Amino acid sequence: MNSSTRAALGTLLSLALATSGCAQIAPAAPASPSAPAPPTAPASPTAAASPAAPALQSTGVSNLDAELFYQLLLGELNARGDESAAGFSLVLDAARKTNDPALYQRAVEIAFQNRAGDAALQAARAWKQAHPQSREANRFVLQILLALNQVSESIEPLRTELALAEPAERNAALSSIPRLYARVSDKKQAVGVVEHALADMLSNPAHAASAWSSLGRVRLAAGDTTGALEAARRGQAANARSEAPALLALELMDPRVPQAEPIVRTYLDGKGLPEIRMGYARALLDASRYTEASQQLQLVTAEKPDLAEAWLALGTLQVQENQLSPAEATLKRYVELAQTQRSGQERSRGLAQAYLSLSQIAEKRRDFAGATAWLDRIDSTQDMVATQNRRASILARQGKLDEARKLIRALPERSPGDAKIKVSAEVQLLRDQKQYRAAFDLLSQAAAKDPRDVDLLYDQAMMAEKLNNVPEMERLLRQVIAARPDYHHAYNALGYSLAERNLRLPEAKQLIQKALEFAPGDPYISDSLGWVEFRLGNRDEALRILETAYKKRPDAEIAAHFGEVLWTTGQREKAQAIWREGLQLNPENETLQETLKRLRVKP
Repeated sequence: MNSSTRAALGTLLSLALATSGCAQIAPAAPASPSAPAPPTAPASPTAAASPAAPALQSTGVSNLDAELFYQLLLGELNARGDESAAGFSLVLDAARKTNDPALYQRAVEIAFQNRAGDAALQAARAWKQAHPQSREANRFVLQILLALNQVSESIEPLRTELALAEPAERNAALSSIPRLYARVSDKKQAVGVVEHALADMLSNPAHAASAWSSLGRVRLAAGDTTGALEAARRGQAANARSEAPALLALELMDPRVPQAEPIVRTYLDGKGLPEIRMGYARALLDASRYTEASQQLQLVTAEKPDLAEAWLALGTLQVQENQLSPAEATLKRYVELAQTQRSGQERSRGLAQAYLSLSQIAEKRRDFAGATAWLDRIDSTQDMVATQNRRASILARQGKLDEARKLIRALPERSPGDAKIKVSAEVQLLRDQKQYRAAFDLLSQAAAKDPRDVDLLYDQAMMAEKLNNVPEMERLLRQVIAARPDYHHAYNALGYSLAERNLRLPEAKQLIQKALEFAPGDPYISDSLGWVEFRLGNRDEALRILETAYKKRPDAEIAAHFGEVLWTTGQREKAQAIWREGLQLNPENETLQETLKRLRVKP
């Protein structure tokens, strides 16, 4: 007996057992639902079965007579041989004779296996016609239509999918719609189809929030940000306590879409889910709004004290803000929570991040033995580079710079990007030790190997600036801008460097304003703009800009500029208070130290 015959007999045995009530085997799954049109097949939500004996579950056949058994055996043999179309026809005919859902599904599977999308749709539609109340049959039809890009024909199956869902499951069904339409080629057509199909749901108080949110995501996928924002607003208007519009607004949050944030805040003001507040905190971090992010993270840890991720994010942020004692307590709380949760890669990476931050705290306190002890607890191989970087930093702080550089250079290079990571780590060591010439030379060597890497060119320009080689800095930054016209850091760096030296101030202002076009509201770029306004003599405007930037991002460098403008306008007590805050944030900041020395101030 050959393997095809054995497999076919296995299938028929499964069928015989199922139809006689002796066994019940889970239905087989087609391929992924979001796969493109045939020859790749769409999917079913059901579980996968063995390819040797596809599982068939019957509800309508009480016995399997010899003739039907033979027809199915022949169909399976043909399906596995060179006559797949004949096999499909035989199994579909048997399904129609018996009205058995399992046989209809098997016909669909055979079509899938042979990448025959039209045949799969034929079988699914026959199944749906025979069992009009079968949600599974209708779902197959819907998914196959979308895989075939027959989007306009999906309106009726989509409506049926929602109608057949249990009331308690309907919002979940609505939420799945954007995934269903994610890979259709005509996104605008998908918007029209979904909006048409959801017409009744959009005005149904029980489901309007979810319906509007799903429509908003389909609009967003089609590039209609304005339409997506409107959908989020209307969803929240329908149900202010629904998380669906808030989640959509979180996706929309961006400096260019400021109207999205109030939707999120309105939801959170009503004591929303801590997980959504956590998402809002992440969005604030991405926007460099660290003070506000810290406030939200503190609320999350109060609302849901067992949410380990919030403690880790808050502790990491506190380290960045140089709040060492609070950061240490926060990170240790994360470690306690993480160790009680299930093991896995995510926990291992989270613990590694916490140990790295705790090591950094100890290093800042010059507790080098303690810093090394935290590093010794890291067992994540994926964090080996970060761990060795921290070890190298500890060595450098102890005056062992050559040993630290050797440690970085000894790291293995497992991917093309690893070499660049090693260069960046070594440059940071040299920068921290004020070895600017060595850092510049190292970056020059790396940039020569990859002259198209704008990050390397930018870092090289910053080292040229440290060496007071302004022409070389400008040449490199102009090269970065030519290669990447949207590289806002280059515009800001060049504008600030010119302003700092009182050179070409109108041009410096234009460069910084250009950077703000790419990164609206960035506090560091705003700091540059405030500084150039001060150099231009516009002190009131400089104060306004710098105060806003400092409130958004308390930082030692911004404190240096803000304080100097305050000092020159006669507000000396306030200036000294700002400088003291800056020193607490980073007592080693060069700009702040130089400002205090130049003005002969001891805050």
